[in-house]
Amino acid sequence: MTRILAVILSLAMLAAVGAVFLHAPTEVQMGDVQRIFYFHVSSALSAAACYFLVFLGSVLYLRTRKDRWDRFAGVSAELGVLFSAFVLFSGPLWARPIWGVFWRWEPRLTTMLITFALYVAYLMVRSYGDPGERTQRFAAVVGIVAFVNVPLVHYSINMWAADQQLHPPKVELDPAMQQTKLICYLAFGCLVTLLMRLRLNQERQAARLQALATTTHQ
Repeated sequence: MTRILAVILSLAMLAAVGAVFLHAPTEVQMGDVQRIFYFHVSSALSAAACYFLVFLGSVLYLRTRKDRWDRFAGVSAELGVLFSAFVLFSGPLWARPIWGVFWRWEPRLTTMLITFALYVAYLMVRSYGDPGERTQRFAAVVGIVAFVNVPLVHYSINMWAADQQLHPPKVELDPAMQQTKLICYLAFGCLVTLLMRLRLNQERQAARLQALATTTHQ
């Protein structure tokens, strides 16, 4: 199954890159730098999806106390932080030619940075806390509370939109641009699925080895 997913991902990414650079027209006002948009937004949606999975895994862990949900939440947070980092990297690259600076403390970038920091803190709780149920419970609570900030990233542009130089608002896209955006969404969805599968397999193997080592020492 993993190999099939890898093949699908390769084809989807090739289609996405081709659509971004060959199919989508050049945006009139921003020019070619606007092509970052397709990867930037896809990464942001991937991060949000992963953070929802952290929330879901954390709730299920608190209800069931099953380690698999704790691992699921931890892996989801890792991927969410990875995609958020790309958002925070690609955003300034897109902003520099438009705003004249790499960074402005505008609502969407700022709330994304805060969200990124919250989930880095979540991963630190998991990494540096004492192994065991107490740390898992505390991490689950952090994972649930941190998710409150995720919707703010999406709605921040509507909540604080007084400055005309803020993050670009939602606009009607050219049909080719819309098609390209959807292709990129599909490609990034495949990427999230494959990475999730690989990391969960690694975590399961690590848990089995740990259990085996504990049994051997006893």
